Amino acid sequence: MGKSFLTEQDLALGCIRKERDAQGELYAKYAARLFALSLRYIENREDARDLMHDAMIKAMDNFKSFRYAGEGSIWAWLSRITVNMAVDRLKENSRFRQIPLEYVSGNEIENALEPDAESVREIPDGVLDEIIAGLPPVKRAVFNMYCIDGFSHKEIARALGITERGSTSIMAKARASVKSALISYLNKTGQ
Repeated sequence: MGKSFLTEQDLALGCIRKERDAQGELYAKYAARLFALSLRYIENREDARDLMHDAMIKAMDNFKSFRYAGEGSIWAWLSRITVNMAVDRLKENSRFRQIPLEYVSGNEIENALEPDAESVREIPDGVLDEIIAGLPPVKRAVFNMYCIDGFSHKEIARALGITERGSTSIMAKARASVKSALISYLNKTGQ
């Protein structure tokens, strides 16, 4: 790589101009984070890597639509592209075409006790990621979109082709599943 871009805004301008150095720096700076983001939605590492590459290509091809709004703008834009592409891929899966009634019925939500904050802080890094990765695809997508990526239930409903009420119900069930798994982990480890 020849030229180095000192600011995020300079990097964005270089990418808008399709400068190879800027594109290379963009990839070097964001690929690992986008791969980690992809893994939250796509279980298979190879598929997640493909998603990350496809999202980068889409971003580079469409940088003219990027609007700089301050430090962090590029990451926000890239992560939104990646999440939207992940959701599109998950929707192609037949499990998203028909969401089972148990996901939208509010009567099935578990009543797990809250683990105390001190115990939760003692959980090693990666355990929560494994618990979330173990959720069924619909619950995992809604949980990630709402809790981690900051989508509203309205945005989730639109993206997944479900109702807002369905999104909130699935979120409640996902939280209950995560909470139950955390309690189980804490009980198993004696914390």
